[in-house]
Amino acid sequence: MQRRRAGLFRLARRALAGLCVFGLAVLFFALLAVGEVRAEGTGTAGESAYPPVTPGRAFAFPRDFGAHPLYRTEWWYVTGWLRDDEGVARGFQITFFRVRSLIGEDNPSRFAPSQLVIAHAALADRAEGRLLHAERSARALPPLAGAEGGTTRVWVGDWSLALAGEGYEARMRDEAFALDLRFIPDGPPLLNGDGGYSRKAPQPEHASYYYSRPQLAVSGEIVLHGKPRRVSGTAWLDHEWSSTLMPEGAAGWDWVGLNLHDGGALMAFRMRAENGEPLWSAATVRDADGRMRVLPPQAVRWRALRHWRSAASGAAYPVEWEIELDNERAGGGQPVAPLRLAPLMDDQELDGRRSTGTVYWEGAVRALRDGKEIGRGYLEMTGYANRPRL
Repeated sequence: MQRRRAGLFRLARRALAGLCVFGLAVLFFALLAVGEVRAEGTGTAGESAYPPVTPGRAFAFPRDFGAHPLYRTEWWYVTGWLRDDEGVARGFQITFFRVRSLIGEDNPSRFAPSQLVIAHAALADRAEGRLLHAERSARALPPLAGAEGGTTRVWVGDWSLALAGEGYEARMRDEAFALDLRFIPDGPPLLNGDGGYSRKAPQPEHASYYYSRPQLAVSGEIVLHGKPRRVSGTAWLDHEWSSTLMPEGAAGWDWVGLNLHDGGALMAFRMRAENGEPLWSAATVRDADGRMRVLPPQAVRWRALRHWRSAASGAAYPVEWEIELDNERAGGGQPVAPLRLAPLMDDQELDGRRSTGTVYWEGAVRALRDGKEIGRGYLEMTGYANRPRL
C-alpha cells in the first residue's frame, strides 16, 4: 500500500511540471487514485473527507451561485440552441468542473494542486457533420484559474463563466470556434429533487445538490473558422455539486434539459445499470404558469428508439428517445403522448479523455409530441463508450 501511494504521488508531481492538457489529465487521475488509496487505508480521507449531501439543506442565493470547495466535484453546465443572422441553427455547450483532490491541502504554497478546474466547450453545426469541441485544464491558481465562492465566477485562462449583473457571461476561444455569449434568466433558480437534494440511486448517500436555470435568453457572438456571427437563442444552466462518485454497478446516465416553447421546462435523468436497466430516475417539470412538479422514479420511463454508432469510439448511442411521464395530462385528465427526442445531428460525441477521461454523447435535440416540435434542449449520455470517473 505504501509503495503504491508513493508511486502515485510521484506521478502527480511529474504532472505538475507543466499546465498542458495532457499533464493535467495525468494529474487528475493520479489525484483521484490517491484519494481512492486513502479511502482504502486509514479511513481519515477519501469519502469521509468530503461533506455529505443530505436532505434539508437551505439554499441561499447569491451564495449558492458560487463554488463549494469542500465538496468532491462541482460543475456549471450551460447548453442551448443558437440562431445566427442567416437563420442557421446550432447547438452549443460550455461546462466548468471543479474537483477537490485532497492533495496538498496542508501545503501553504499557492501551487498546491488541492483544487483542479476543467472546462469543456462544443459547437454542434450540421454543416460540419460532427461536433466541434475543445477542452482546458488547470490547477486552481488565481489569477490563472479558479472558482470563486459567493457568486458564479469560474475560469481557466481566457475561458470563463461569470455572473454579471442580472445575467451570466461565458467566453471561450479555440482554433476552430469561439463563444462570447450573455444569458438572462427568466426567474429564480429551479431546485431539483427534494428542495435541491437530488437522489441518483436507491442509496440516499448517492446524491447531489442541484438547481437549474432554464429559459435563459441568449445573445452574443460565435466565431466559426474565423468568421464572426451574431446569434440569439435560448439556453439552460445546471449547477450541481456532490461528494460521491457513481454508485457501484452503475454504468452511466442519460439526462435531458428541455426549454419548452410554451415557456415551461423539463429536466429528466436516469442512472443506468451495467445491464442497461435503470437504477434510478427522476424529473422536474416547470409548467408554463410557473408551477413546479417533481416526479418520482416510477413516473419516468425512457425508451430508446434509434441508435447511432460512433466510428471514433465504437460506442453505440441511443440518439432518439421516447420519454413518458406518468402524471402528464391533457384536458379532461387524459394522458398525453410521450415526448420524442430527435437530435440536431447524430455525431455529437465528445472525447474528453485528455481532461476528465470520459467519452460521452452530448448534443442538441428537439422535443416532439405527436410529430410537432414543442421544445428544444440538450441530451447527455455517458457510459456507452467508457464509465465516467467523476
